[in-house]
Amino acid sequence: MFDFDKEIDRSNTMSLKWDKYKGQDVLPMWVADTDFRSPECVIEALGKRVEHGIFGYSRPSPRLIELIVNRLAERYGWQIDPSWLVFLPGVVPGLNLACRAWTAPGRGVITPKPVYYPFLLAPGINDRPLLNVPMVEQDGRWVLDLEELELQAAGADLLLLCHPHNPGGTAFTRDELLAIQAIAERHDLVVCSDEIHCDLILDKNVRHLPYGAISPEAADRCAVMMAPSKTFNIAGLCCSFAVIPNERLRFRLQQAMRGICADVNLLGFVAAEAAYEGGDSWLEAQLDYLRGNLALIEEAVARWPGVNLARHQATYLAWIDVAALGLDNPIAFFEQAGVGLSPGAQFGNGQFVRLNFGCTRATLREALDRMERAILAHQG
Repeated sequence: MFDFDKEIDRSNTMSLKWDKYKGQDVLPMWVADTDFRSPECVIEALGKRVEHGIFGYSRPSPRLIELIVNRLAERYGWQIDPSWLVFLPGVVPGLNLACRAWTAPGRGVITPKPVYYPFLLAPGINDRPLLNVPMVEQDGRWVLDLEELELQAAGADLLLLCHPHNPGGTAFTRDELLAIQAIAERHDLVVCSDEIHCDLILDKNVRHLPYGAISPEAADRCAVMMAPSKTFNIAGLCCSFAVIPNERLRFRLQQAMRGICADVNLLGFVAAEAAYEGGDSWLEAQLDYLRGNLALIEEAVARWPGVNLARHQATYLAWIDVAALGLDNPIAFFEQAGVGLSPGAQFGNGQFVRLNFGCTRATLREALDRMERAILAHQG
C-alpha cells in the first residue's frame, strides 16, 4: 500500500535539506525531515483546502482537538482535558517560550548534553544561564546523569527534557522518568518535555510514556510538547501543541506568547487534523521501513572498527560515535566521501555524527557504502 522505496526528486523544491549540497555529489543525511511523501489523506486534505482559495487567520477545529485528546488516551494512556492544550508554530518556539515563562532572571535552565541544539541555545537567547547535565551510556542506552542533575537543580527553575532523546535515540522508562520527577519535586523545577518524536518508537518492546502521564505530581509541574511534524513529514507546515495541565503554568506561557509568537497557520491545522484522522496505517508502514533502515546501519557500524552506535530505540536519527577514527573534522571527512551528516559538535560532542535515515533504502545503502569506503581507506 505504501511505497517508501520510491525516489522523489526534491531538487529545486526549496528544500533546506537538499539545497545545502546543490550541485555537489553529496547525499544529504542531516536535518530532520524525511524523503517520504506524506500520507495521501494529508495531501488530499491540503488540496481540498487550497481549492477553497482563502487563507486567512485560523484556529484549531473541534475535531482536531478531539483527535489529539483521543490519541493521547489511546496510544499513550494519558487522559487529558482539552483546556490543557496550547497550540504553537513549533516546538523550538515552545522551548524559548518556556525559558521566558517559567524562569526568574538569574535562574538557570537545565538541558541534557548532548541534545538537539536549540535546547543549548534557548537559555542564552532568553538571558538565562545554561546548565548542562551529561548524557551517559548505561547498558547500551543514553540516559541522564541523575547525580549531576541533582547538583544542577539547586540553581535552576526549568528542566528542558528531550524524550525520546534526540540525538541519542533513547525512549525513557517509567522508572527513569520518575527519578527525574523526584528531583524536580525536591527543587521546584518545571519540566518542559519535548516529545516531538513520540510516535517514532522503533523498538517493538518499548512504548512511549509522556512525562505528564507518570504521576499527578509530574503533571502539575510540566509541559509536554508534541507535533505531527516528524511523524508524518509535515514539519514545514509548523503546527505543534503543548499539553499543560497546571492552569498557572499555562497562563504564564500564554502571556509569554503575546505579541511575539505567531499563530499556527491554516494549512498546518488542516494537515494535522488529516494526519491524526487517517494517517496511522501509513505511520505503521513507515515504522517498519525505518526499522529495516536501522538494521542496515547497525550491520554497517558493526563492520567499522572502533565506530559505535548505542542501542537505538526511537527517531530516524542515528547518533554514531566516530571518536576512534581520530578525525580532526568528521563532517568534512564524510562530506568529502559524499555524505552530508549533522555535526556532533552542534549537539554538544564533536566526536559524534548524526545520520538521518528517513530516506529510501537505496539512498541509505549508497550513503553507508560511501562512509565505509572512506573509513576503511582512512584506517589503511
